[in-house]
Amino acid sequence: MVVKAVLDRVFIRIEPQTAAQGGIFIPESIDNPPTVGRIEAVGPEVSSVKPGQKVLFHVFDELPGYDKNVVVVRESSLLGVFEDE
Repeated sequence: MVVKAVLDRVFIRIEPQTAAQGGIFIPESIDNPPTVGRIEAVGPEVSSVKPGQKVLFHVFDELPGYDKNVVVVRESSLLGVFEDE
């Protein structure tokens, strides 16, 4: 299935987090929803990010995507881009 993002929408695939940087185990049933993922697609009005980049986003602005591991947010809901990856 191919889905094309429209307007200022960004499709983000959530990356599972099982351990923190210090090696602490994070259970999958944690109440805090994930806020980090990789961009899969961007709409034509998106200029600050591109597919493949790892981003931090505002969790309360997300909408479910075509896959349970994909969310859709507006570009303005992106909080940052990881540059070391």
